[in-house]
Amino acid sequence: MAPVELTTPLGEVILSLRAGDRVFLSGTVYTARDEAHVRMQKEGIPFDPNGAVIYHCGPVVQDGRILAAGPTTSARMNNLAGFVLDAGVRAFIGKGGMAENVREELRGRGVYFAFTGGCAALAAAKMTCTGVFFEDLGMAEAVWVLELDRLPLTVAIDAVGGDLYETARNRAGACCDRILNRR
Repeated sequence: MAPVELTTPLGEVILSLRAGDRVFLSGTVYTARDEAHVRMQKEGIPFDPNGAVIYHCGPVVQDGRILAAGPTTSARMNNLAGFVLDAGVRAFIGKGGMAENVREELRGRGVYFAFTGGCAALAAAKMTCTGVFFEDLGMAEAVWVLELDRLPLTVAIDAVGGDLYETARNRAGACCDRILNRR
């Protein structure tokens, strides 16, 4: 199946995506890691969250240019995801998956996109920096406003509960069980 072309802000079309689907994402996304989520929880979300995408990333920015923008481990935001989804955020981008509570919070309203760790230069090549919020948090924790040009992603958690990471864990466990039972 050919990759799906998506542009932010995201709408209802993402509800039809399934875990394993490939997409090219264009448009505005916002970086946010732990401290940014905590600040947004206390002070409010500094951007329009309706249809927004949050990229779990601490980019390297120099003179307004993105030099590197690889994903950070999304599980760090497991307990901070609900309030932004409640505000209208439609998707997260990160690596490593998220917990069952986030999978349930995404149900019927959003998705989690995986981007391969170690590909920070590829990501940066698909991005332009257009602004920043909470710059006082430092480069890695600030909320950077990025314009994407067809960033390649994979739907890792869909809006109906499909989860590539959970599927892989289950398959690996079944494989190990078969191997151990053969001895």
